[in-house]
Amino acid sequence: MDYGALPLRNAKMTTGRDPKRFWSTNAVRTGLYARVEMEDLKRLLSFQVFFCYVFEVAYLRHSKNIQICNFFMKKNTYLNIFRCLISSLSAHIIINNNVLKLNGLWVIHCGTTFADILKKSDELNMFDEMLSGPESQIREPYRKFQSWLDGQDLRKMARQSTQAEELFRRMGITFNVYGDKDGEERLIPFDTVPRILSAGEWRKLEKGVVQRVAAINAFLKDLYGRQEIIRAGIVPSELINDNPAFLPQMCGFTPPGNVYTHIVGIDIVRTGSDDFFVLEDNARVPSGVSYMIENRATMLHMFPELFAHHKVKPVNDYPKQLFNSLVGCVLAEKKEPKVVVLTPGIHNSAYYEHSFLADEMGVELVQGGDLKIRDGRVAIRTTEGMEEVDVIYRRIDDEYLDPLSFRADSLLGTPGLFDAYRSGCVMLANAPGTGIADDKAVYSYIPAIIQFYMGEKALLNNIPTWRCAEPDNLSYVLDNLSELVVKEVHGSGGYGMLVGPAASKQELASFEKKLKARPANYVAQPTLALSTVPILTKSGLAPRHVDLRPFVMVSPRGINITNGGLTRVALKKGSLVVNSSQGGGTKDTWVLES
Repeated sequence: MDYGALPLRNAKMTTGRDPKRFWSTNAVRTGLYARVEMEDLKRLLSFQVFFCYVFEVAYLRHSKNIQICNFFMKKNTYLNIFRCLISSLSAHIIINNNVLKLNGLWVIHCGTTFADILKKSDELNMFDEMLSGPESQIREPYRKFQSWLDGQDLRKMARQSTQAEELFRRMGITFNVYGDKDGEERLIPFDTVPRILSAGEWRKLEKGVVQRVAAINAFLKDLYGRQEIIRAGIVPSELINDNPAFLPQMCGFTPPGNVYTHIVGIDIVRTGSDDFFVLEDNARVPSGVSYMIENRATMLHMFPELFAHHKVKPVNDYPKQLFNSLVGCVLAEKKEPKVVVLTPGIHNSAYYEHSFLADEMGVELVQGGDLKIRDGRVAIRTTEGMEEVDVIYRRIDDEYLDPLSFRADSLLGTPGLFDAYRSGCVMLANAPGTGIADDKAVYSYIPAIIQFYMGEKALLNNIPTWRCAEPDNLSYVLDNLSELVVKEVHGSGGYGMLVGPAASKQELASFEKKLKARPANYVAQPTLALSTVPILTKSGLAPRHVDLRPFVMVSPRGINITNGGLTRVALKKGSLVVNSSQGGGTKDTWVLES
Protein backbone atom coordinates (compact mmCIF):
# COMPACT_ATOMS: atom_id res chain seq x y z
CA MET A 1 0.00 0.00 0.00
CA ASP A 2 1.37 3.34 -1.03
CA TYR A 3 0.22 6.36 0.96
CA GLY A 4 1.54 8.76 -1.65
CA ALA A 5 0.91 8.68 -5.38
CA LEU A 6 -0.35 5.29 -6.54
CA PRO A 7 2.15 3.17 -8.45
CA LEU A 8 -0.22 2.84 -11.38
CA ARG A 9 -0.29 6.58 -11.84
CA ASN A 10 3.47 6.94 -12.01
CA ALA A 11 4.47 3.68 -13.68
CA LYS A 12 6.21 3.90 -17.05
CA MET A 13 6.75 1.06 -19.49
CA THR A 14 10.26 0.58 -20.79
CA THR A 15 8.87 1.36 -24.21
CA GLY A 16 7.62 4.71 -22.98
CA ARG A 17 3.98 3.70 -23.41
CA ASP A 18 1.38 4.79 -20.91
CA PRO A 19 0.32 1.70 -18.92
CA LYS A 20 -3.37 2.55 -18.81
CA ARG A 21 -3.51 3.00 -22.55
CA PHE A 22 -1.44 -0.13 -23.17
CA TRP A 23 -3.75 -2.37 -21.16
CA SER A 24 -6.84 -1.05 -22.89
CA THR A 25 -5.59 -1.71 -26.42
CA ASN A 26 -7.58 -3.93 -28.73
CA ALA A 27 -4.63 -6.32 -28.91
CA VAL A 28 -5.17 -7.23 -25.29
CA ARG A 29 -8.92 -7.01 -25.10
CA THR A 30 -9.74 -8.99 -28.23
CA GLY A 31 -7.60 -12.00 -27.49
CA LEU A 32 -4.71 -11.36 -29.85
CA TYR A 33 -1.29 -12.45 -28.63
CA ALA A 34 0.46 -9.90 -26.48
CA ARG A 35 3.97 -10.24 -25.14
CA VAL A 36 5.09 -8.14 -22.21
CA GLU A 37 8.62 -8.23 -20.91
CA MET A 38 9.24 -9.01 -17.25
CA GLU A 39 10.84 -5.63 -16.62
CA ASP A 40 7.79 -3.87 -18.03
CA LEU A 41 5.57 -5.66 -15.57
CA LYS A 42 7.91 -4.92 -12.71
CA ARG A 43 7.75 -1.26 -13.48
CA LEU A 44 4.03 -1.32 -14.07
CA LEU A 45 3.15 -2.94 -10.79
CA SER A 46 5.99 -1.47 -8.73
CA PHE A 47 6.90 -4.70 -6.98
CA GLN A 48 8.90 -7.80 -7.77
CA VAL A 49 6.45 -9.48 -10.06
CA PHE A 50 6.38 -13.22 -10.30
CA PHE A 51 4.80 -13.18 -13.75
CA CYS A 52 6.99 -13.73 -16.80
CA TYR A 53 4.83 -13.47 -19.93
CA VAL A 54 1.24 -12.87 -20.84
CA PHE A 55 0.43 -15.22 -23.67
CA GLU A 56 -3.22 -15.19 -24.46
CA VAL A 57 -6.50 -13.61 -23.50
CA ALA A 58 -9.50 -15.87 -23.82
CA TYR A 59 -12.45 -16.51 -21.54
CA LEU A 60 -12.62 -19.66 -19.49
CA ARG A 61 -16.25 -20.51 -18.79
CA HIS A 62 -16.29 -24.15 -17.74
CA SER A 63 -13.73 -26.48 -16.16
CA LYS A 64 -13.83 -29.29 -13.62
CA ASN A 65 -10.62 -28.05 -12.03
CA ILE A 66 -11.59 -24.43 -11.44
CA GLN A 67 -11.33 -22.83 -8.04
CA ILE A 68 -13.40 -19.65 -7.83
CA CYS A 69 -11.34 -16.94 -6.28
CA ASN A 70 -12.52 -13.44 -5.53
CA PHE A 71 -9.39 -11.98 -4.07
CA PHE A 72 -8.15 -10.78 -7.44
CA MET A 73 -11.34 -8.83 -7.91
CA LYS A 74 -11.89 -7.01 -4.63
CA LYS A 75 -10.11 -4.34 -2.62
CA ASN A 76 -7.04 -4.46 -4.81
CA THR A 77 -4.94 -1.42 -5.56
CA TYR A 78 -2.00 -2.89 -7.43
CA LEU A 79 -3.82 -5.34 -9.67
CA ASN A 80 -6.13 -2.77 -11.20
CA ILE A 81 -4.58 -3.49 -14.57
CA PHE A 82 -6.27 -6.88 -14.54
CA ARG A 83 -9.71 -5.35 -14.23
CA CYS A 84 -9.83 -4.47 -17.92
CA LEU A 85 -8.85 -8.03 -18.79
CA ILE A 86 -11.13 -9.95 -16.46
CA SER A 87 -14.83 -10.04 -17.21
CA SER A 88 -17.50 -9.21 -14.70
CA LEU A 89 -17.53 -12.87 -13.79
CA SER A 90 -15.63 -13.94 -10.69
CA ALA A 91 -11.98 -14.60 -11.35
CA HIS A 92 -11.27 -18.23 -12.08
CA ILE A 93 -8.02 -19.94 -11.26
CA ILE A 94 -6.66 -23.20 -12.60
CA ILE A 95 -3.22 -24.54 -11.91
CA ASN A 96 -1.68 -27.01 -14.32
CA ASN A 97 2.04 -27.50 -14.98
CA ASN A 98 2.95 -24.23 -13.30
CA VAL A 99 0.51 -22.23 -15.41
CA LEU A 100 -1.99 -19.82 -13.89
CA LYS A 101 -5.23 -19.01 -15.73
CA LEU A 102 -7.34 -16.03 -14.72
CA ASN A 103 -10.57 -15.84 -16.64
CA GLY A 104 -8.66 -16.35 -19.82
CA LEU A 105 -5.47 -14.60 -18.74
CA TRP A 106 -2.72 -17.16 -19.03
CA VAL A 107 0.40 -16.42 -17.02
CA ILE A 108 3.55 -18.51 -16.59
CA HIS A 109 5.26 -17.99 -13.29
CA CYS A 110 8.94 -18.80 -13.04
CA GLY A 111 10.41 -20.55 -10.00
CA THR A 112 7.46 -19.90 -7.74
CA THR A 113 4.68 -22.04 -6.29
CA PHE A 114 0.97 -21.45 -6.14
CA ALA A 115 1.39 -20.79 -2.41
CA ASP A 116 3.80 -17.98 -3.30
CA ILE A 117 1.20 -16.50 -5.63
CA LEU A 118 -1.45 -16.66 -2.94
CA LYS A 119 0.92 -15.10 -0.41
CA LYS A 120 1.77 -12.22 -2.74
CA SER A 121 -1.91 -11.77 -3.59
CA ASP A 122 -2.77 -11.58 0.10
CA GLU A 123 -0.11 -8.93 0.62
CA LEU A 124 -1.53 -6.85 -2.20
CA ASN A 125 -5.10 -7.51 -1.23
CA MET A 126 -4.90 -6.74 2.48
CA PHE A 127 -7.34 -4.24 3.85
CA ASP A 128 -5.90 -0.89 4.83
CA GLU A 129 -7.92 0.91 7.48
CA MET A 130 -6.91 4.36 6.27
CA LEU A 131 -7.06 3.80 2.51
CA SER A 132 -9.61 1.79 0.56
CA GLY A 133 -10.95 1.13 -2.90
CA PRO A 134 -9.26 0.88 -6.27
CA GLU A 135 -8.07 4.45 -6.07
CA SER A 136 -6.93 4.19 -2.44
CA GLN A 137 -9.35 6.83 -1.20
CA ILE A 138 -9.18 7.99 2.41
CA ARG A 139 -11.76 6.09 4.46
CA GLU A 140 -14.38 8.17 6.25
CA PRO A 141 -13.03 7.74 9.85
CA TYR A 142 -9.63 9.10 8.74
CA ARG A 143 -10.66 12.08 6.59
CA LYS A 144 -10.38 14.76 9.26
CA PHE A 145 -7.12 13.24 10.45
CA GLN A 146 -5.74 13.21 6.90
CA SER A 147 -6.62 16.90 6.49
CA TRP A 148 -4.69 17.64 9.65
CA LEU A 149 -1.81 15.40 8.58
CA ASP A 150 -1.45 17.21 5.25
CA GLY A 151 -0.42 20.32 7.15
CA GLN A 152 2.13 18.59 9.38
CA ASP A 153 5.88 18.27 9.13
CA LEU A 154 6.49 14.52 9.33
CA ARG A 155 10.06 15.09 10.52
CA LYS A 156 8.72 17.09 13.45
CA MET A 157 6.23 14.32 14.20
CA ALA A 158 9.09 11.83 14.18
CA ARG A 159 10.95 13.95 16.74
CA GLN A 160 7.81 14.08 18.87
CA SER A 161 7.63 10.29 18.77
CA THR A 162 11.16 10.16 20.13
CA GLN A 163 10.19 12.61 22.87
CA ALA A 164 7.21 10.42 23.76
CA GLU A 165 9.47 7.40 24.19
CA GLU A 166 11.78 9.41 26.45
CA LEU A 167 8.74 10.44 28.48
CA PHE A 168 7.73 6.79 28.80
CA ARG A 169 11.20 5.88 30.03
CA ARG A 170 11.20 8.65 32.67
CA MET A 171 7.79 7.53 33.90
CA GLY A 172 8.92 3.93 34.06
CA ILE A 173 6.58 2.67 31.34
CA THR A 174 8.74 -0.33 30.56
CA PHE A 175 8.50 -4.11 30.52
CA ASN A 176 10.81 -7.07 30.94
CA VAL A 177 11.15 -9.97 28.53
CA TYR A 178 11.10 -13.40 30.17
CA GLY A 179 14.24 -15.34 29.40
CA ASP A 180 16.25 -12.23 28.55
CA LYS A 181 19.67 -12.97 29.99
CA ASP A 182 20.41 -9.28 30.48
CA GLY A 183 17.10 -8.62 32.22
CA GLU A 184 17.04 -5.20 30.57
CA GLU A 185 13.89 -3.11 30.87
CA ARG A 186 12.49 -2.22 27.46
CA LEU A 187 10.18 0.42 26.08
CA ILE A 188 7.16 -0.51 24.06
CA PRO A 189 7.58 1.65 20.94
CA PHE A 190 4.76 4.14 20.52
CA ASP A 191 3.55 5.31 17.11
CA THR A 192 1.89 8.72 16.84
CA VAL A 193 -0.53 7.85 14.01
CA PRO A 194 -3.77 6.76 15.74
CA ARG A 195 -5.90 3.82 14.81
CA ILE A 196 -9.40 5.22 14.19
CA LEU A 197 -12.68 3.30 14.36
CA SER A 198 -16.05 4.74 13.43
CA ALA A 199 -19.01 4.58 15.81
CA GLY A 200 -20.65 1.99 13.55
CA GLU A 201 -17.57 -0.23 13.46
CA TRP A 202 -17.31 -0.05 17.22
CA ARG A 203 -20.97 -0.96 17.77
CA LYS A 204 -20.45 -4.13 15.75
CA LEU A 205 -17.36 -5.04 17.74
CA GLU A 206 -19.00 -4.18 21.05
CA LYS A 207 -21.98 -6.48 20.46
CA GLY A 208 -19.75 -9.34 19.44
CA VAL A 209 -17.36 -8.93 22.37
CA VAL A 210 -20.16 -8.66 24.96
CA GLN A 211 -21.78 -11.80 23.55
CA ARG A 212 -18.49 -13.68 23.69
CA VAL A 213 -17.62 -12.66 27.25
CA ALA A 214 -21.12 -13.56 28.51
CA ALA A 215 -20.77 -17.01 26.91
CA ILE A 216 -17.30 -17.53 28.43
CA ASN A 217 -18.65 -16.75 31.91
CA ALA A 218 -21.55 -19.17 31.40
CA PHE A 219 -19.11 -21.79 30.13
CA LEU A 220 -16.87 -21.49 33.20
CA LYS A 221 -19.83 -21.68 35.57
CA ASP A 222 -20.98 -24.85 33.82
CA LEU A 223 -17.50 -26.47 33.73
CA TYR A 224 -17.11 -26.10 37.48
CA GLY A 225 -20.72 -27.16 38.01
CA ARG A 226 -22.80 -29.80 36.18
CA GLN A 227 -20.71 -29.79 32.96
CA GLU A 228 -23.83 -29.84 30.81
CA ILE A 229 -21.85 -28.88 27.71
CA ILE A 230 -19.77 -32.04 28.09
CA ARG A 231 -22.87 -34.15 28.72
CA ALA A 232 -24.34 -32.72 25.51
CA GLY A 233 -21.26 -33.80 23.54
CA ILE A 234 -20.42 -30.25 22.46
CA VAL A 235 -16.98 -30.18 24.10
CA PRO A 236 -15.04 -33.43 24.68
CA SER A 237 -14.43 -34.29 28.35
CA GLU A 238 -10.73 -35.03 27.85
CA LEU A 239 -10.19 -31.48 26.58
CA ILE A 240 -11.37 -30.16 29.94
CA ASN A 241 -10.70 -32.73 32.63
CA ASP A 242 -7.18 -33.56 31.41
CA ASN A 243 -6.27 -29.90 30.93
CA PRO A 244 -3.71 -28.42 33.38
CA ALA A 245 -5.60 -25.10 33.26
CA PHE A 246 -8.69 -26.78 34.70
CA LEU A 247 -8.76 -26.54 38.52
CA PRO A 248 -10.75 -29.35 40.20
CA GLN A 249 -10.50 -27.31 43.43
CA MET A 250 -13.03 -24.88 41.91
CA CYS A 251 -15.67 -27.55 41.28
CA GLY A 252 -18.84 -27.00 43.27
CA PHE A 253 -17.93 -23.41 44.14
CA THR A 254 -19.53 -20.33 42.63
CA PRO A 255 -17.72 -16.98 42.95
CA PRO A 256 -19.52 -13.91 44.32
CA GLY A 257 -22.04 -12.54 41.86
CA ASN A 258 -21.58 -15.58 39.57
CA VAL A 259 -18.69 -13.77 37.90
CA TYR A 260 -15.57 -15.71 36.89
CA THR A 261 -13.90 -13.34 34.45
CA HIS A 262 -14.06 -9.85 35.95
CA ILE A 263 -11.55 -8.45 33.43
CA VAL A 264 -11.23 -9.93 29.94
CA GLY A 265 -9.08 -8.97 26.97
CA ILE A 266 -10.33 -10.16 23.58
CA ASP A 267 -7.70 -10.03 20.80
CA ILE A 268 -9.30 -9.08 17.48
CA VAL A 269 -7.88 -8.88 13.95
CA ARG A 270 -9.42 -7.44 10.84
CA THR A 271 -9.24 -8.57 7.23
CA GLY A 272 -11.82 -6.33 5.56
CA SER A 273 -14.25 -3.48 6.03
CA ASP A 274 -16.77 -5.70 7.85
CA ASP A 275 -14.56 -8.71 8.55
CA PHE A 276 -13.43 -9.05 12.17
CA PHE A 277 -11.99 -12.22 13.70
CA VAL A 278 -11.20 -13.12 17.28
CA LEU A 279 -7.59 -14.21 17.51
CA GLU A 280 -7.66 -15.34 21.13
CA ASP A 281 -9.38 -14.83 24.48
CA ASN A 282 -7.50 -13.61 27.56
CA ALA A 283 -9.50 -14.55 30.63
CA ARG A 284 -6.76 -14.96 33.26
CA VAL A 285 -4.77 -11.79 33.81
CA PRO A 286 -4.97 -9.73 30.59
CA SER A 287 -2.34 -6.98 30.37
CA GLY A 288 -1.98 -3.78 28.40
CA VAL A 289 -4.68 -1.48 29.74
CA SER A 290 -2.10 0.91 31.23
CA TYR A 291 -0.55 1.41 27.79
CA MET A 292 -3.99 2.14 26.38
CA ILE A 293 -4.44 4.93 28.92
CA GLU A 294 -0.90 6.31 28.69
CA ASN A 295 -1.02 6.32 24.89
CA ARG A 296 -4.11 8.50 25.01
CA ALA A 297 -2.55 10.85 27.59
CA THR A 298 0.53 11.19 25.39
CA MET A 299 -1.50 12.02 22.28
CA LEU A 300 -3.50 14.62 24.22
CA HIS A 301 -0.26 16.19 25.41
CA MET A 302 1.46 16.26 22.01
CA PHE A 303 -1.47 16.99 19.68
CA PRO A 304 -4.25 18.68 21.66
CA GLU A 305 -5.59 20.33 18.50
CA LEU A 306 -6.48 16.90 17.08
CA PHE A 307 -9.00 16.28 19.84
CA ALA A 308 -10.58 19.66 19.26
CA HIS A 309 -11.62 18.48 15.80
CA HIS A 310 -12.37 14.85 16.60
CA LYS A 311 -15.05 13.65 19.00
CA VAL A 312 -13.15 10.70 20.49
CA LYS A 313 -14.63 8.57 23.26
CA PRO A 314 -12.53 8.69 26.45
CA VAL A 315 -10.54 5.82 27.93
CA ASN A 316 -9.07 7.56 30.99
CA ASP A 317 -12.12 6.60 33.08
CA TYR A 318 -11.12 2.92 32.98
CA PRO A 319 -9.59 2.80 36.51
CA LYS A 320 -12.77 4.27 38.01
CA GLN A 321 -14.91 1.83 36.05
CA LEU A 322 -12.67 -1.05 37.11
CA PHE A 323 -12.93 -0.11 40.79
CA ASN A 324 -16.72 0.17 40.62
CA SER A 325 -16.94 -3.13 38.77
CA LEU A 326 -14.80 -4.94 41.34
CA VAL A 327 -16.69 -3.46 44.28
CA GLY A 328 -19.96 -4.34 42.57
CA CYS A 329 -19.10 -8.02 42.88
CA VAL A 330 -18.86 -7.94 46.69
CA LEU A 331 -22.02 -9.41 48.12
CA ALA A 332 -21.40 -8.35 51.74
CA GLU A 333 -22.93 -4.97 52.43
CA LYS A 334 -20.01 -2.73 53.22
CA LYS A 335 -19.95 0.99 52.61
CA GLU A 336 -16.28 1.04 51.69
CA PRO A 337 -14.99 -2.40 50.65
CA LYS A 338 -11.22 -2.78 50.87
CA VAL A 339 -9.64 -3.42 47.45
CA VAL A 340 -5.98 -4.28 46.79
CA VAL A 341 -3.91 -5.18 43.71
CA LEU A 342 -1.78 -8.31 44.21
CA THR A 343 1.49 -8.31 42.25
CA PRO A 344 4.30 -10.87 41.99
CA GLY A 345 6.74 -7.99 42.41
CA ILE A 346 8.97 -5.62 40.54
CA HIS A 347 10.54 -8.31 38.36
CA ASN A 348 7.25 -9.15 36.69
CA SER A 349 7.05 -7.98 33.06
CA ALA A 350 3.81 -6.08 33.74
CA TYR A 351 4.80 -4.55 37.09
CA TYR A 352 4.39 -1.01 35.77
CA GLU A 353 0.76 -1.78 34.98
CA HIS A 354 0.15 -3.25 38.43
CA SER A 355 1.44 -0.12 40.17
CA PHE A 356 -0.31 2.15 37.67
CA LEU A 357 -3.73 0.60 38.25
CA ALA A 358 -3.29 0.61 42.02
CA ASP A 359 -2.40 4.30 41.96
CA GLU A 360 -5.22 5.22 39.59
CA MET A 361 -7.83 3.31 41.60
CA GLY A 362 -6.51 4.72 44.86
CA VAL A 363 -5.87 1.28 46.38
CA GLU A 364 -2.83 -0.46 47.82
CA LEU A 365 -0.37 -2.49 45.77
CA VAL A 366 0.58 -5.59 47.76
CA GLN A 367 2.61 -8.77 47.46
CA GLY A 368 1.71 -12.17 48.83
CA GLY A 369 3.75 -11.66 52.00
CA ASP A 370 1.80 -8.49 52.85
CA LEU A 371 -1.43 -10.47 53.27
CA LYS A 372 -2.21 -12.55 56.34
CA ILE A 373 -5.04 -14.95 57.14
CA ARG A 374 -6.66 -14.08 60.47
CA ASP A 375 -9.63 -16.16 61.70
CA GLY A 376 -10.29 -17.31 58.14
CA ARG A 377 -10.28 -13.79 56.72
CA VAL A 378 -7.68 -11.94 54.65
CA ALA A 379 -6.07 -8.94 56.30
CA ILE A 380 -3.33 -6.42 55.57
CA ARG A 381 -1.22 -4.52 58.06
CA THR A 382 -1.78 -0.76 57.98
CA THR A 383 -0.65 2.16 60.14
CA GLU A 384 -3.90 1.70 62.05
CA GLY A 385 -3.44 -2.04 62.56
CA MET A 386 -4.75 -5.05 60.64
CA GLU A 387 -7.49 -4.26 58.14
CA GLU A 388 -9.70 -6.80 56.39
CA VAL A 389 -9.45 -7.11 52.60
CA ASP A 390 -12.65 -7.66 50.61
CA VAL A 391 -11.43 -7.70 47.00
CA ILE A 392 -8.11 -8.82 45.55
CA TYR A 393 -7.38 -7.91 41.94
CA ARG A 394 -4.71 -10.53 41.49
CA ARG A 395 -2.02 -10.38 38.82
CA ILE A 396 -0.51 -13.71 39.88
CA ASP A 397 -1.10 -16.96 38.01
CA ASP A 398 -3.23 -19.65 39.63
CA GLU A 399 -0.44 -22.03 40.61
CA TYR A 400 1.37 -19.36 42.65
CA LEU A 401 -1.63 -17.98 44.58
CA ASP A 402 -1.49 -20.27 47.60
CA PRO A 403 1.30 -22.74 48.46
CA LEU A 404 -1.12 -24.77 50.59
CA SER A 405 -3.54 -25.39 47.70
CA PHE A 406 -1.35 -25.23 44.58
CA ARG A 407 2.44 -25.11 44.16
CA ALA A 408 4.06 -25.77 47.50
CA ASP A 409 7.24 -23.97 46.46
CA SER A 410 5.48 -20.70 45.65
CA LEU A 411 6.89 -17.67 47.42
CA LEU A 412 4.56 -15.25 45.63
CA GLY A 413 1.23 -16.16 47.16
CA THR A 414 -0.38 -16.23 50.59
CA PRO A 415 -0.83 -19.48 52.56
CA GLY A 416 -4.51 -20.14 53.18
CA LEU A 417 -5.74 -17.59 50.62
CA PHE A 418 -7.68 -20.10 48.54
CA ASP A 419 -9.53 -21.50 51.57
CA ALA A 420 -10.51 -17.96 52.55
CA TYR A 421 -11.73 -17.44 49.01
CA ARG A 422 -13.83 -20.63 48.96
CA SER A 423 -15.36 -19.72 52.30
CA GLY A 424 -16.63 -16.46 50.82
CA CYS A 425 -14.47 -14.17 52.96
CA VAL A 426 -12.69 -12.50 50.03
CA MET A 427 -13.21 -12.07 46.31
CA LEU A 428 -10.49 -12.85 43.76
CA ALA A 429 -10.53 -11.26 40.33
CA ASN A 430 -10.23 -13.07 38.07
CA ALA A 431 -11.44 -16.30 39.65
CA PRO A 432 -8.92 -19.15 39.77
CA GLY A 433 -9.46 -21.67 36.99
CA THR A 434 -10.45 -19.16 34.31
CA GLY A 435 -7.35 -20.13 32.32
CA ILE A 436 -9.29 -23.01 30.78
CA ALA A 437 -11.11 -20.41 28.66
CA ASP A 438 -7.72 -19.14 27.40
CA ASP A 439 -6.79 -22.56 26.07
CA LYS A 440 -6.34 -22.34 22.30
CA ALA A 441 -7.89 -25.76 21.76
CA VAL A 442 -10.97 -24.64 23.72
CA TYR A 443 -10.93 -21.47 21.59
CA SER A 444 -11.86 -23.54 18.55
CA TYR A 445 -15.13 -24.53 20.28
CA ILE A 446 -16.17 -20.97 21.23
CA PRO A 447 -18.73 -20.59 18.38
CA ALA A 448 -20.41 -23.80 19.57
CA ILE A 449 -20.14 -22.60 23.17
CA ILE A 450 -21.91 -19.35 22.25
CA GLN A 451 -24.65 -21.28 20.47
CA PHE A 452 -25.08 -23.63 23.44
CA TYR A 453 -25.37 -20.99 26.19
CA MET A 454 -26.68 -17.96 24.32
CA GLY A 455 -28.89 -19.70 21.77
CA GLU A 456 -27.49 -17.59 18.93
CA LYS A 457 -24.71 -17.59 16.39
CA ALA A 458 -21.40 -15.93 17.19
CA LEU A 459 -21.34 -12.30 16.03
CA LEU A 460 -17.54 -12.37 15.77
CA ASN A 461 -15.91 -15.16 13.81
CA ASN A 462 -13.15 -17.44 14.95
CA ILE A 463 -10.09 -18.06 12.82
CA PRO A 464 -10.22 -21.61 11.39
CA THR A 465 -8.24 -23.78 13.76
CA TRP A 466 -6.73 -27.25 13.41
CA ARG A 467 -6.40 -29.13 16.72
CA CYS A 468 -3.20 -31.12 16.32
CA ALA A 469 -4.35 -33.63 18.94
CA GLU A 470 -6.66 -35.02 16.26
CA PRO A 471 -4.77 -37.32 13.82
CA ASP A 472 -6.39 -35.97 10.65
CA ASN A 473 -5.69 -32.39 11.69
CA LEU A 474 -2.11 -33.24 12.60
CA SER A 475 -1.54 -34.85 9.21
CA TYR A 476 -2.82 -31.75 7.45
CA VAL A 477 -0.71 -29.42 9.58
CA LEU A 478 2.47 -31.41 8.98
CA ASP A 479 1.82 -31.41 5.22
CA ASN A 480 1.26 -27.64 5.18
CA LEU A 481 3.52 -26.46 7.97
CA SER A 482 5.23 -23.80 5.85
CA GLU A 483 1.89 -22.06 5.21
CA LEU A 484 0.41 -22.09 8.75
CA VAL A 485 0.81 -20.40 12.12
CA VAL A 486 1.26 -22.97 14.90
CA LYS A 487 0.70 -22.04 18.56
CA GLU A 488 1.03 -23.70 21.93
CA VAL A 489 -2.41 -24.27 23.43
CA HIS A 490 -1.30 -22.70 26.73
CA GLY A 491 1.15 -20.22 25.19
CA SER A 492 1.03 -16.44 25.39
CA GLY A 493 3.07 -13.41 24.42
CA GLY A 494 4.05 -14.90 21.06
CA TYR A 495 6.37 -17.44 22.72
CA GLY A 496 6.62 -21.00 21.39
CA MET A 497 4.90 -20.10 18.14
CA LEU A 498 5.82 -20.85 14.53
CA VAL A 499 4.96 -18.53 11.65
CA GLY A 500 5.35 -20.96 8.79
CA PRO A 501 5.76 -18.55 5.83
CA ALA A 502 8.53 -16.69 7.70
CA ALA A 503 10.32 -19.80 9.03
CA SER A 504 13.52 -21.28 7.68
CA LYS A 505 13.82 -24.91 6.58
CA GLN A 506 15.72 -25.64 9.78
CA GLU A 507 13.01 -24.03 11.94
CA LEU A 508 10.31 -25.97 10.11
CA ALA A 509 12.16 -29.26 10.59
CA SER A 510 12.70 -28.56 14.29
CA PHE A 511 9.06 -27.63 14.85
CA GLU A 512 7.90 -30.71 12.98
CA LYS A 513 9.68 -32.85 15.59
CA LYS A 514 7.94 -30.92 18.40
CA LEU A 515 4.57 -31.46 16.76
CA LYS A 516 5.06 -35.18 16.37
CA ALA A 517 6.32 -35.53 19.95
CA ARG A 518 3.48 -33.54 21.60
CA PRO A 519 0.67 -32.95 19.10
CA ALA A 520 -1.92 -32.17 21.81
CA ASN A 521 0.20 -29.18 22.83
CA TYR A 522 -0.43 -27.32 19.57
CA VAL A 523 -3.08 -25.83 17.32
CA ALA A 524 -2.60 -24.39 13.85
CA GLN A 525 -4.26 -21.54 11.98
CA PRO A 526 -3.95 -20.06 8.49
CA THR A 527 -1.97 -16.88 7.98
CA LEU A 528 -4.48 -14.09 7.43
CA ALA A 529 -3.99 -10.93 5.42
CA LEU A 530 -4.34 -8.76 8.54
CA SER A 531 -5.45 -5.18 8.12
CA THR A 532 -2.85 -2.44 8.12
CA VAL A 533 -2.68 1.03 9.62
CA PRO A 534 0.08 3.51 8.73
CA ILE A 535 3.00 4.13 11.06
CA LEU A 536 5.51 6.95 10.91
CA THR A 537 8.88 5.77 9.59
CA LYS A 538 12.06 7.61 8.62
CA SER A 539 10.87 7.66 5.01
CA GLY A 540 7.31 8.71 5.80
CA LEU A 541 4.08 6.78 6.35
CA ALA A 542 4.13 3.05 5.76
CA PRO A 543 1.50 0.34 6.40
CA ARG A 544 1.96 -2.17 9.21
CA HIS A 545 -0.22 -4.99 10.50
CA VAL A 546 -2.24 -4.43 13.68
CA ASP A 547 -4.51 -6.19 16.12
CA LEU A 548 -6.81 -4.84 18.82
CA ARG A 549 -7.38 -5.84 22.44
CA PRO A 550 -10.57 -4.31 23.89
CA PHE A 551 -10.87 -4.61 27.67
CA VAL A 552 -14.11 -5.84 29.19
CA MET A 553 -15.28 -5.57 32.80
CA VAL A 554 -17.91 -7.94 34.19
CA SER A 555 -19.97 -7.57 37.35
CA PRO A 556 -23.48 -8.54 38.47
CA ARG A 557 -24.54 -5.14 37.14
CA GLY A 558 -23.62 -6.11 33.58
CA ILE A 559 -20.81 -6.20 31.03
CA ASN A 560 -18.96 -2.99 30.24
CA ILE A 561 -16.46 -2.63 27.39
CA THR A 562 -13.94 0.22 27.34
CA ASN A 563 -14.31 2.54 24.35
CA GLY A 564 -11.16 1.64 22.51
CA GLY A 565 -8.51 -0.78 23.63
CA LEU A 566 -4.89 -1.51 22.98
CA THR A 567 -3.80 -1.51 19.35
CA ARG A 568 -0.59 -3.45 18.92
CA VAL A 569 1.37 -2.96 15.73
CA ALA A 570 4.06 -5.02 14.01
CA LEU A 571 6.77 -2.43 13.38
CA LYS A 572 8.76 -4.67 11.03
CA LYS A 573 7.64 -4.56 7.40
CA GLY A 574 5.64 -7.65 6.47
CA SER A 575 5.63 -9.04 10.02
CA LEU A 576 2.43 -10.40 11.52
CA VAL A 577 3.81 -10.59 15.09
CA VAL A 578 2.55 -7.66 17.17
CA ASN A 579 3.53 -8.79 20.69
CA SER A 580 5.73 -6.32 22.55
CA SER A 581 7.96 -9.18 23.65
CA GLN A 582 8.58 -9.91 19.96
CA GLY A 583 9.35 -6.35 18.89
CA GLY A 584 5.85 -4.93 18.40
CA GLY A 585 4.68 -1.44 19.31
CA THR A 586 1.44 0.30 20.26
CA LYS A 587 -0.93 2.97 18.97
CA ASP A 588 -3.62 5.14 20.47
CA THR A 589 -7.01 3.71 19.53
CA TRP A 590 -9.79 6.17 18.76
CA VAL A 591 -13.47 5.34 18.80
CA LEU A 592 -15.40 8.22 17.27
CA GLU A 593 -18.65 9.30 18.91
CA SER A 594 -20.42 9.71 15.59
